[in-house]
Amino acid sequence: MAIKAFVKVPIRVSTRYVYLFGPADRKITRVVNISAGLTKPLKIIPKSFDLADRISYSIKETEQGRHYLVRLSSIPGTAGRFHGVLKLKTNYPEKPEITIYIRGRFEKKRAGLPVGNAG
Repeated sequence: MAIKAFVKVPIRVSTRYVYLFGPADRKITRVVNISAGLTKPLKIIPKSFDLADRISYSIKETEQGRHYLVRLSSIPGTAGRFHGVLKLKTNYPEKPEITIYIRGRFEKKRAGLPVGNAG
């Protein structure tokens, strides 16, 4: 016996994990797409963010009540490894919170060697 079903996802998120790697002196950016899976308008607002000293973010509504872009960018000059989360609050009781996990590593340039060269 086989059962087939269609599950409607209330909110679609392009990725829940963001990785930022590169030289510490450059701005590295990643974008997460968030879209409504239901007919009612979606609203998202920031709830918490624990990487404000290393990462900046912006939320742009590209289609009213339907689609958002969350842009995460490194702050140049910040070196080292880190991990944290950006939590977004939604108006959907089916999915009241979206968590985006962030990991990264920014390396300082070493004298005479390009970043990433094992030497």
